[in-house]
Amino acid sequence: MDEGKKRIKLKLSTPQEVRKSLSKICNMVANGEIDVKYANSITAICNSILASIRVDEQEKKLAQLQNTLETILNEKED
Repeated sequence: MDEGKKRIKLKLSTPQEVRKSLSKICNMVANGEIDVKYANSITAICNSILASIRVDEQEKKLAQLQNTLETILNEKED
């Protein structure tokens, strides 16, 4: 980033934070506050983060389903 440019702080830990950050970036582009190429880079990074969050959530749900299935199978054996 060039010197003298405003630093942008974005929260990207949850899908809601990513959505808010993308909205902020969109507004900054519309207002001419940041370059479109820079915004495109941030958007690509946000998409990668969202994909990662989705995978984490799916893994968590899968683990819960496996635990539920094991519980049910164990109850049938008793």
